[in-house]
Amino acid sequence: MGRVINTNSPGKRRGHLRRTIAEMIRRLSQKQGIDDDAKDMLATIVISLRAIDKTIEESIVAWEKKGYWKKADDFQNKWYWVIPLAEKVEQLLRSEDWDKIPEIMIKLLPHFSDIEINKFMRKEDDWQGNYHQLIKQSN
Repeated sequence: MGRVINTNSPGKRRGHLRRTIAEMIRRLSQKQGIDDDAKDMLATIVISLRAIDKTIEESIVAWEKKGYWKKADDFQNKWYWVIPLAEKVEQLLRSEDWDKIPEIMIKLLPHFSDIEINKFMRKEDDWQGNYHQLIKQSN
């Protein structure tokens, strides 16, 4: 038997999630107001940031098993912002304080500015219903 190669690595999943968030930011910037679709997109950002955090944990655990303590610490420090921003976006959604959306987007944008979007790859099905899913999860 040959080696089993995992093609769904944490890095690959993280890249996919980053692209999703970048597209949500772009789509939200084109919105005129907050509707159900915008709420779903914001919830998708929260869900994606949490999923990114899980991939970070996976990578850190793998590196620590190999004794790469410095690499694991540096990597963790690089991604320190993920959970605090996810919490801020979720708090914004729960409080329905829509005036703070631009402030949150400005904080998110630098972390995703390296992703070039020439064409939208995510379909509406990818984010529809995420607002209700997020609200249900936390209750």
